Amino acid sequence: MSETLPDGRRLILASTSPFRRELLARLGLPFTTQAPDVDETRLPGEDASALVERLAEWKARRVAGRAPAALVIGSDQVAVLNGTILGKPGDHSRAVEQLQQASGCSVIFYTGLCLLDGVSGQRQITVEPFQVVFRTLTVEMIEHYLQREQPYHCAGSFKSEGLGIALFERLEGDDPTSLIGLPLIRLVQMLEAAGVAVL
Repeated sequence: MSETLPDGRRLILASTSPFRRELLARLGLPFTTQAPDVDETRLPGEDASALVERLAEWKARRVAGRAPAALVIGSDQVAVLNGTILGKPGDHSRAVEQLQQASGCSVIFYTGLCLLDGVSGQRQITVEPFQVVFRTLTVEMIEHYLQREQPYHCAGSFKSEGLGIALFERLEGDDPTSLIGLPLIRLVQMLEAAGVAVL
């Protein structure tokens, strides 16, 4: 497969996430990935929506600076439980704590998405919310889940595309792929607005 789009532009995903890469591959477009190498520290007083919007654009701009003629996709995601942003747990004990807190509650995921046209400088940006309602989870359920899937690098301590679906009572949102980290429905619209026909 060619590394460029039919019009000669390159499409670059500003991410090293295997989940985002797998999602983008569903569209059947040629693309490459690059690490954006940005500081993801939250700014003082910055809410979840503003954080992911800023980081999605910042990631796209960082990569576009190295590939100025490309279309660059930036994305970022956080989970919010009772007004508190949940990060990636990093280890087993923190994942247990996060899932115990989420048990029987709703967690809202905010996914920032930016498509930056390096030639025109135009950007399209959005934040997609998606709500997950957790079942009431026992300690045994949490331990069995974490031992099997080990989602320690995932915000909220689960993989919805895997066994994590068994943790939920229901999902509420417009685009289920936003929960995995790249809202494909909105991205298709953005790409088409930028002159890239997906179908």
